[in-house]
Amino acid sequence: QIFQPLHTLRNAEKELLPGFHQFEWQPALKNVSSSWDVGIIDGLSGWTSSVDEVPAETIGRRFRYDVALVSALKDLEEDIMEGLRERGLDDSTCTSGFTVVIKESCDGMGDVSEKHGSGPAVPEKAVRFSFTIMSVYIRLDEEEDAVTIFQEQKPNSELSCRPLCLMFVDESDHETLTGILGPVVAERKAMLESRLILTIGGMQRSFRFFFRGTGYDEKMVRELEGLEASGSTYVCTLCDSTRAEASENMVLHSITRSHGENLERYEIWRTNPFSESADELRDRVKGVSAKPFMETQPTLD
Repeated sequence: QIFQPLHTLRNAEKELLPGFHQFEWQPALKNVSSSWDVGIIDGLSGWTSSVDEVPAETIGRRFRYDVALVSALKDLEEDIMEGLRERGLDDSTCTSGFTVVIKESCDGMGDVSEKHGSGPAVPEKAVRFSFTIMSVYIRLDEEEDAVTIFQEQKPNSELSCRPLCLMFVDESDHETLTGILGPVVAERKAMLESRLILTIGGMQRSFRFFFRGTGYDEKMVRELEGLEASGSTYVCTLCDSTRAEASENMVLHSITRSHGENLERYEIWRTNPFSESADELRDRVKGVSAKPFMETQPTLD
């Protein structure tokens, strides 16, 4: 042990730190840093070495998404092993085929300004983006049904909800939200196309992730999808109903909005290819006024 090179000793030392977990992505994540001992990231300007060196102008602090997911899974290690035992599964054969369903939530936290004291001057509003591991299931063979080995019993509890990013920003500030949460979306997209290899119960196992944006309220859905605010004539976040149409027809609705379609409409709004008046243009894009940046699944919480 003593005569090993310094970097080997450093790595051995790191593994003894609380909260340190080694993991790997196959294939490696695109557009995401390859260092896996990352702590907390400064919202807009990349990596910082420690939490304490907070520059006064910092407007966001966050964990790297995959590092946070690994930490959350390691916290559930005993539950996952217990789930395998309860279902009568031999844990030595269950090394792949795990799927994790994540619920994402994002909401404004209201006024957080410091009323007294000598702390740094901060904007008045804050927004928190967080996630909850809803379930973990395993499919051993392609034909077989999936077996649920972990289900969150209190999915709306503060205790199961893990903060990923805290930012000083008003939730209506579309540009700043896009700037801070854009990289989070890029990391999530990269994880969808890869598998996480992580040691659980003493063996390496592989996990796939599904993300469901069901923790957003209507205001945030409109913000993330680039729609007009809730006072808009276009009352629905899932279809193109106007208030008048919705009041006449309370039953027959179809989900017609998609993220891709909203992007196309934003381009029409931006370029006005048919040289229409403001009212005609607005009627054409049906309440899309900004570039949507986060895909929200049309599902109910």
